[in-house]
Amino acid sequence: MTRTADALLRRLMQRDFSLWPEGSVAPTRLGWIDAPSWCLERAEQLQAWADAVSFKRVILLGMGGSALGPLVLSGRDGRGGRFTDGRRSLTVVDTTSSSTITSLDFSDALIVVSSKSGTTLETELLFSYALSLVGDPSRFVVITDEASPLAERAQALGVGAIFENPADIGGRFSMFSYFGMVPAALLGYDVAKFCASALSTDVGEAAELGENLGLSVLRGQDKLFITSHPDVPRFGLWAEQLIAESTGKDGTGCIPVPTKAATSAPDRFVLSMPFDDIADLSQAFYGLEISIAICGSILFVDPFNEPNVAEAKSRTLDRLEGTSRSPIDTLAPDELKPWLRSVLHRGSYLTVQAYFPLDQEAALDDLRELLASRYRPVAVTSGFGPRYLHSTGQLHKGGPPSVVALQLLAEHAPEVAIPEKSFTFNELLAAQADGDHDALVARGRTVARVVVRDIATLTMLLRS
Repeated sequence: MTRTADALLRRLMQRDFSLWPEGSVAPTRLGWIDAPSWCLERAEQLQAWADAVSFKRVILLGMGGSALGPLVLSGRDGRGGRFTDGRRSLTVVDTTSSSTITSLDFSDALIVVSSKSGTTLETELLFSYALSLVGDPSRFVVITDEASPLAERAQALGVGAIFENPADIGGRFSMFSYFGMVPAALLGYDVAKFCASALSTDVGEAAELGENLGLSVLRGQDKLFITSHPDVPRFGLWAEQLIAESTGKDGTGCIPVPTKAATSAPDRFVLSMPFDDIADLSQAFYGLEISIAICGSILFVDPFNEPNVAEAKSRTLDRLEGTSRSPIDTLAPDELKPWLRSVLHRGSYLTVQAYFPLDQEAALDDLRELLASRYRPVAVTSGFGPRYLHSTGQLHKGGPPSVVALQLLAEHAPEVAIPEKSFTFNELLAAQADGDHDALVARGRTVARVVVRDIATLTMLLRS
């Protein structure tokens, strides 16, 4: 470990808030440092509770840090892969796509509602929708911060269980809190072993990685290509949120690019994540949290706030309420190639923002790989709306201005009403796309929109 990394690590463990800019929210967000120990003390009780659950299927409703950790744990098959005994399946729902929502089968499933603040709009509406179909509050489990509005609602309804989390653990740093460990226990992970493994993390190595990431960004290597084991295909999504939302602000940031295979270029840094056993997975989560806290110090940004996320939320509400009606131009699919050639250049990165159902994951990945190959050496990232609004959306607006955003909207989707709301899920998704478009334009970002029947059709057109 370098002398600088050692010094930064000691200051982090001593809760030295001067590691980050004055006025940072760190004084109320460092509970994650002790979270593995905190959860280890509760592991036996949590495991006993999970063992007593009779349901074989679990549906988790959440967004951002409340959803991406459990999504990683669910593995390729939804049952945790080789890290669990496969006792239950877990479906993570972090979308407002009406097509995805109507495909959900809530019968004979335990429904977990997960929101740190207890006021996350998407989670609140998904909870109301699911409750209107299921009717029985005892089939719901709530994970939220202590005394949040969601906790109060859950108590009033009489849900089956409420897990109240310490409020000083931020969402994207919450893997070793109830937000990560309740789904882990339900999937059949050995929670005690998972948390104990985190406590064995080589924190010096993690600190040195954080230093190297920060210095790489400062010298122009601001693209971090992340590869991981096929058994844990979505680890990159969790890492992407942690890195992008923590560092992408004040005009700088580390741009994460989850990928199957990294390519070399002067502007990138490669991080390979092998997962041979549960200890590797646990230590990857905790180690990267340490790395990114230290990377934020090197870049001198506050890694625990998300100043630009609220901007898109506010503009979404403006669209829903009709206070903003500015029309948004669209490109015809056959106009996309010349547009991309005109706006992409060395050093920029392209983000594909797909407002499509989650079952289009493979098609979106195929499109990303095609674009990365066609416009090399430009780095290409992709994400589903509104998932990315709680993740890389911070980076797109607050990070380097080199971003080029391509919004993909679906031509048709079923209309699904939201209980006690004047708008549908379709209208909400459209407002979220419009609101983020407005926020990107207001920040001077390069952005275009294409409306297509499906992602695969666009990929075929671009390949021709």
